[in-house]
Amino acid sequence: MPAPLSPITLEIIVLLLGIFLLLSESFSKSGDKSWMARFSIFALAVTFAWSFFTTGDAGVDLASSFYSADPSALFYKRIALLSTIFVLVMSLDYLPTLRQFIPGSTVGAGEGEFIALPVFTCAGLMFMASAVDLLLVFVSLELVTISFYILVAYMRRQSTSLEAGVKYLILGALSTGFLVYGITWIFGVTGETNLIRIAQVLPAQLAPGGRLAGSESGLLFGLCLFIAACGFKVAAAPFQFWVPDVYQGAPTPVTAFLSVGSKAAGFIVLMRVLEPFLSQASIAAKLLPILGILAAASLIYGNLAAMVQDNLKRLLAYSSIGHAGYLLLALACVAPTDSSFGHSGVTISFYLAGYMIMTLLSFTILIVVAKHSKGDDISHFNGLSKRSPFLAFAMLVAMMSLAGVPLTVGFYGKFLVFASAVQQQQFLLVGISLITVAAGFYYYLRVVGAMYWKDSSDEAPIRVSLLTKFSIALLVFGVVYLGIFPQPILNMLSSAW
Repeated sequence: MPAPLSPITLEIIVLLLGIFLLLSESFSKSGDKSWMARFSIFALAVTFAWSFFTTGDAGVDLASSFYSADPSALFYKRIALLSTIFVLVMSLDYLPTLRQFIPGSTVGAGEGEFIALPVFTCAGLMFMASAVDLLLVFVSLELVTISFYILVAYMRRQSTSLEAGVKYLILGALSTGFLVYGITWIFGVTGETNLIRIAQVLPAQLAPGGRLAGSESGLLFGLCLFIAACGFKVAAAPFQFWVPDVYQGAPTPVTAFLSVGSKAAGFIVLMRVLEPFLSQASIAAKLLPILGILAAASLIYGNLAAMVQDNLKRLLAYSSIGHAGYLLLALACVAPTDSSFGHSGVTISFYLAGYMIMTLLSFTILIVVAKHSKGDDISHFNGLSKRSPFLAFAMLVAMMSLAGVPLTVGFYGKFLVFASAVQQQQFLLVGISLITVAAGFYYYLRVVGAMYWKDSSDEAPIRVSLLTKFSIALLVFGVVYLGIFPQPILNMLSSAW
């Protein structure tokens, strides 16, 4: 059995891998750089396996630390590692498309950085999962965001990619301003940036005679700014304006990474920061309705706007906004005065794990089909069941899970969200959610209809590489297995929350 590791060793390994990739790109001869992606996939898979042998937070004083490796942090680190692995698998299929839109006179020019940057993004996501201090939250978030700035605009000869990069840069900088200003207000009011210390001093400050007694307006203002900044990162309405154009214009593996990794990290940060404040009844009574309003707006806007989309990447972009609404609904159903998120933390984490699997499955198939059909509209999936029954069945599973069909992980995730909402008597939000679920069935089934009921002018079979086929099969298995046997993940999450 491997010797136990310090938890931060995982981030160090990932950072060293990224540095190695950059040095390899700088000093290696020009040529095909796909070996770098394969090596990274192997190294990250080993790191993922090694994460189960970490020592945790034993003996660490979190009140004087920036970094925590509790079970919830380790769970989100594994989500970051798995997301990056599958994004690199997608990149292998996407490299031929990438070569058409990046300048360079030699074979392989620019490919090494495209493979290395997701590794650095993964390190940032892992640091975000462990951040228990607002300063580390900011630094790790900027590592992630700056990497995405480059990746989104990576295809410099494609106007839509450049447009996406500019929009993401401007709105990302705006969200960073909200974040820094929110942190400033929280620190100014509480006198602390460490979340454990804030949880310790906040009850005394809010008690009669405390510095915040009867006047929490400054604290609530700072928290609202922080929620707005996280709203940009998780693609929640009304902070979602960048999502459709950026998702469509960015390279497809980057879009998948934005949809999964950024959303998961945004929610773990949001939960960590809000946890000490929602345990106070006076603050929870004001914050939870705000989260409920954001959830309702995301559900309505995301799902209704997706109904009229003909481009699959834009459809998945609006779908991502809708799924952010379900996650915010679970967050708005936290039991007031709880010392931890409890059932809501389990619900959000399980939903994110399921969302990761079914979204990565959708984008992996999209890359293969788009490379063959020269486009990513829904019409390019016409007759897919005849050109590749394997891809059509896998996409069917992905769409059914995203819609919430029973025996899929998407259904069980929505079931947990609805159960939390009913338990907290949020019946209005439940009613809105049911309407948006029906809308989801409509636009997801449009993709299924194109694959099985429409004819394609191109009858040539689609070839799938062995690694991609294995990845798709693994994701399909995950969607079905966790939909039927969710208990292993739920048991793991119960100990985390």
